[in-house]
Amino acid sequence: MKIRIKFRRFGTMKFLGHLDLMRYFQKAVRRAQIDICYSEGYSPHQIMSFAAPLGVGITSDGEYFDIEVNSTMSTKQALEALNATMVEGIEVTGYVALPDNAKTAMAIVAAADYRLTFKDGYESPCSVLEWQEHIQTLFTEQGSFTILKKTKKSEREVDLKPLVYNFSVAEDENGKPAFFLQVSTGSIDNIKPELVLASLYEKLGYIYDERAIQIHRLEVYTRDDAGALVSLLALGTPVE
Repeated sequence: MKIRIKFRRFGTMKFLGHLDLMRYFQKAVRRAQIDICYSEGYSPHQIMSFAAPLGVGITSDGEYFDIEVNSTMSTKQALEALNATMVEGIEVTGYVALPDNAKTAMAIVAAADYRLTFKDGYESPCSVLEWQEHIQTLFTEQGSFTILKKTKKSEREVDLKPLVYNFSVAEDENGKPAFFLQVSTGSIDNIKPELVLASLYEKLGYIYDERAIQIHRLEVYTRDDAGALVSLLALGTPVE
């Protein structure tokens, strides 16, 4: 049976790297007595795969991994068992069974929502209203928003506009700008929200300081048969 698990990460656990996070959940699954399947061979390992891992320092309400199990307790029991093993900074929020033919979350990710805010001690170079005008001009009225995207092996021109599905800004609880972005995510067109904001800064002649911005992932999506975005958890059903 295939199971999809959703969790949130906050506080100091945002500094945990992906490999350490994988090892953490491998131990947590054992302690929670989840009947997980193991691979065959001389070095068996738990059958577990993560979707769109986050970089160090990013908090999230929408992280996912898939496992295969021999048998399963109910969703309610599994959530209680897993959360009993969690440390401060990680909470499991979803546990659903997937159809037998379901693809792994890692293979079907299509988009993600993010909220970007200014950390304490850092200020925005302009007001919320001015940011709204800039986004309207550069992302709505212009025909394209082309940048030079650099990787370890190459660099190429990329038009961000078709890869940024939503981009808005509002005032946060401290009166500072808070940016909402929905961007293309996955193995083909993967756009990081900080790249979008940094590119906007550059176009406007502002100096972007990555230390000033806290990135928070809200949700991860795939596309249904009609092409609409749906959360990864929506493809499964709770276990009774």
